[in-house]
Amino acid sequence: MKLHRNAKTCPQSRALMGRRVLEEGWSLTMAAEAAGVSERTARKWVRRARAGESLEDRSSTPKRSPRRTPKRIVDAIAALRRLRLTGAEIAEVLQLCRSTVSLWLKRIGLGRRSRLEPPEPPNRYERRQAGELVHVDIKRLGRIGRPGKRMLGHGPGIHPRGFGWEAVHVCVDDASRLAYVEVLADEHGDTAAGFLRRAALWFKHQGVVLERVMSDNGSCYRSHAHARACRELGLRHLRTRPYRPRTNGKAERFIQTLQNEWAYARLYSNSDERTAALLPWLNHYNLRRPHGSLGHRPPAARLSELKEQPA
Repeated sequence: MKLHRNAKTCPQSRALMGRRVLEEGWSLTMAAEAAGVSERTARKWVRRARAGESLEDRSSTPKRSPRRTPKRIVDAIAALRRLRLTGAEIAEVLQLCRSTVSLWLKRIGLGRRSRLEPPEPPNRYERRQAGELVHVDIKRLGRIGRPGKRMLGHGPGIHPRGFGWEAVHVCVDDASRLAYVEVLADEHGDTAAGFLRRAALWFKHQGVVLERVMSDNGSCYRSHAHARACRELGLRHLRTRPYRPRTNGKAERFIQTLQNEWAYARLYSNSDERTAALLPWLNHYNLRRPHGSLGHRPPAARLSELKEQPA
């Protein structure tokens, strides 16, 4: 049962009012004053308690709705939706208002055409050793010239002109979730290749030798420069299925955390200030921040555990 947020009584306090008046001899005025309600309200609950009725709020739904859309029409809306018709097309076929069709599509759970297909079961996996697979991806962030609408909200005079973009390149180890990040000028093939070389060197300093790298099908990852970097490093390059970002889900989820806890966590005066805050946050993420998928341990602790395991 859902109570109104301004309700002064609940089923227990209503039963108490009834008990005080019917069994303990309280007057209606005294019981209403003790409960902080009017005598009229107290009289209603006492009457229901005397009759043995439920003391929960009654439904406000009318008993009859003569103008309610007939069930056969609702069934027709669902049938046409399963033929992948849009709401406007269904409204045209059935001679209904688009708002009516939209309302019923939401009620029957078919508001989005993606709901027509059964949900795909999750395909969770995790490599056994650090370095067996790393995930790379890129997130574009707008350069900061001055605070904009993300921090100041919407309104006149707070929509600055664009200052261009920065490309945040990320590399996340599949087994330990250890992450390496750089803010670079673009997402070209040479830039992605250089980032991969520096990421492999950084992981080597952590005692991790990379074997495979997974990316999406972006042009920078299909470039000759990136392929050459993979050959030099002895990495096998794996690509995700087209239009299937969940295949590279660990990088996608890390980017979401990166945005929430670093990029948009506070108000930066310019892009340089935001970039300077990246390394302290990344050290916190790798060394101290509890990670939900690692039993609330930081990636560095998970890496130490993997190194102690027999090969």
